[in-house]
Amino acid sequence: MTETGNARRTPFYKTHLSLGARMIEFFGWQMPVQYSGILDEHRCVRGNVGVFDLSHMGEFEVKGPGAKPFLQRLLTNNLDRARDGKALYSALCRPNGGVIDDLLVYQRAEDDFFIVVNASNIEKDFAWFEQHAADVSKSGDSIKLANRSYDIALIAVQGPKATEVVGQVVAAPLDELYYYEFRDDKIAGTPVILARTGYTGEDGFEVYVENDRAQAVWDALWAAGEPLGMLPIGLGARDTLRLEMGYALYGQELTDEINPIEAGIGWVVSTKKEFIGSEVIVPLKKGGTPRTLRGLKLDGKGVPRQHCAVKAEGSVVGEVTSGTVSPSLGEPIALALVEAAALDRPLGIEIRGREVPASLADVPFVPSHVYRRPKKA
Repeated sequence: MTETGNARRTPFYKTHLSLGARMIEFFGWQMPVQYSGILDEHRCVRGNVGVFDLSHMGEFEVKGPGAKPFLQRLLTNNLDRARDGKALYSALCRPNGGVIDDLLVYQRAEDDFFIVVNASNIEKDFAWFEQHAADVSKSGDSIKLANRSYDIALIAVQGPKATEVVGQVVAAPLDELYYYEFRDDKIAGTPVILARTGYTGEDGFEVYVENDRAQAVWDALWAAGEPLGMLPIGLGARDTLRLEMGYALYGQELTDEINPIEAGIGWVVSTKKEFIGSEVIVPLKKGGTPRTLRGLKLDGKGVPRQHCAVKAEGSVVGEVTSGTVSPSLGEPIALALVEAAALDRPLGIEIRGREVPASLADVPFVPSHVYRRPKKA
């Protein structure tokens, strides 16, 4: 990672330019928003395979005898469900139940965890971790925190042919690496963390590597994937891919004002332990919330966007959190926070002063034939 002016550059900045990327500033990073075009890139991931630079994401290390108790106190999910080599998705919440961030926890050992957070929240999240680490230390358990966000690059390979690409370059076979598992591996002789995770709804892998060795790993993956039709994928298609799956995005479906139950990720909220925010969130999981995140499809023309009002019989009953025209379906789709009491009434979305009829839709939006990752029996 290098920094020019106020915007950081990932190790692959020059590679992106050579591939014709359109670069934008994204939460303080120079990132590719698209190469050949969002539709082309989206369809390539759904039907073939694509490679993403996600090096703007944040990475923390939490180590020591107090690491697990510390994380159990901060995270909504229960680390007793984890094991060495297993990844766990969770939310990080405030006492009022609002979401500070959503993140991935990789358990290397009972006293060694690797945490991946959103680029927009790196400094905020680490300050929260530091603030609460002192509470664990007072109990006599030592804990060591490290912010590795600016030392580590992240490459994702996603799509039906992801296994074919990654299988050519890793040191060990992929047969026993299942969904939401990870391991230490090597690519181009370089040590990496290889995880079978992703944000697209397709089979795929995420590769964490030290910045100074990252280009060699990218080049090896590109050499394996290009003959198969692999394309580089920008942030634009990453967003349409995750939205078709109904995956929450921080800053849209998840914020300090939205709790995990409202956002539809109540499955990451444990009722078997106490955590920051549990006094507010757990009763909501059991009793329901006044508003809920739902999928919508337009029954007319228009493109729903974030903050568009959702209406029922002329009254505002909610707000779109994310919206687009689905590249897979060719239809306008949206995620929206809607009053639960209005769900049995005719709905519409206000777009540029015009109310367009909308219908509730199952999430994920994409049809069932879309490829899914293999899971351990």
